[in-house]
Amino acid sequence: MSVFRIERNKNYTVMSNYHLRDTTISLKSKGLLSMMLSLPDEWNYTTRRLAKICKEGVDAIGGALRELEKAGYLVRRVVRNEHGRIIM
Repeated sequence: MSVFRIERNKNYTVMSNYHLRDTTISLKSKGLLSMMLSLPDEWNYTTRRLAKICKEGVDAIGGALRELEKAGYLVRRVVRNEHGRIIM
């Protein structure tokens, strides 16, 4: 099998291989985490927003996020407004 490499001069992401070599998480979770790491820090990381940029639906994204959370790659926080409603 051939490997094609491109010149890295724009529109690429540098990330650790640590999660890619982790045998305890699925390929789907590795791919989702890699995609998330390629997004800007201020991006809105909701399951619906992630599903809009992926082929998988909200349920599949949710399952991958739970797997990443269980493995320690993800920490979720609920953000509420002054009235106690979830805003993110």
